[in-house]
Amino acid sequence: MLTSVWPTPEHPEYAPAVVRQAQFLRKEGVDVDVFHVNGRKNPVQYARAWIKVQRLVANGAYDLVHAQWAQAALSSLPSHLPLVVTFRGSDVEGIVSANGRYAASGWVLQRVARTVARVADEAILVAARLARLLPQRDYQVIPPGLDLDLFRPLPQVEAQARLGLAPGARYVLFAAAPDRPVKRYGLAQSAVEHLDARFRAKLVVAGNVEPSLMPVYMNACDALLLTSAHEGSPDVVKEALACNLPVVSVDVGDVRERIRDVEGCALCESDDPRVLAAALAGVLDRHQRVSGSAAVGNLNESLLTAKVIAVYERAVRRRRRKLRAVPVAHIR
Repeated sequence: MLTSVWPTPEHPEYAPAVVRQAQFLRKEGVDVDVFHVNGRKNPVQYARAWIKVQRLVANGAYDLVHAQWAQAALSSLPSHLPLVVTFRGSDVEGIVSANGRYAASGWVLQRVARTVARVADEAILVAARLARLLPQRDYQVIPPGLDLDLFRPLPQVEAQARLGLAPGARYVLFAAAPDRPVKRYGLAQSAVEHLDARFRAKLVVAGNVEPSLMPVYMNACDALLLTSAHEGSPDVVKEALACNLPVVSVDVGDVRERIRDVEGCALCESDDPRVLAAALAGVLDRHQRVSGSAAVGNLNESLLTAKVIAVYERAVRRRRRKLRAVPVAHIR
């Protein structure tokens, strides 16, 4: 498994969906070795990663390569093994810079994604809407799964006490690092500032939180606010629903699909902070948890792992068919 993002000592909270997928694959008997393609936007770093990956795949120990994000797949090309690529959002949508605009590096990344989509034996999308920006082909839509033993409802009073949150205020959760431009922390701040003073609303930031602690934040708060410029299939929305936390979100990724049938959540067509504040006010006035856990029961990671393994098997069969189709004299 090649991945562009992986936990580090400084950021153990990175890529929980990828970590979880690798763990569940191993539970199902798949031998998974993870290689962190840490390019750091540096061509030299990517070249070094390419050399290491090429040596790894040449040793005959592996049956398949699974790349998380399109840029990670580059280090395996040309691929002598079946290649599965999961497109997770930013590799397809682009990169938002500190000024809020899409960066030139994101344009390059989008071209990489389109190229990789053409050569991969199998391609996975975390959300169906990503297909609009990629070449036409068969895509398997497999959203990131959930560990439903971890993300579950807990008593709000207990969760607030663990975090030292004073009772009486209404807490709005921003579950991302404020310094990530794509998450638009400033928009979340502005939306909460537009709320009526009667709510005594406070924005709680959980940006660099250990994954095991995130359910505590979700159970302590009264609403999740998602203000991202784009997303693939945002984990925080599904995790919030698993904790029965109401969600207020802009229309990105597969959020519309996730909260469509969950009463007490709100999807905003506009990213005007006043519109977001009005949606938040409606949720906070309701003063109830939602029945979200039922809506995400089909996202149990163990169920989705079986789908990923099925994709692996198709990729292996597809590569075998390609090899059989090549005349023997042309095989090197």
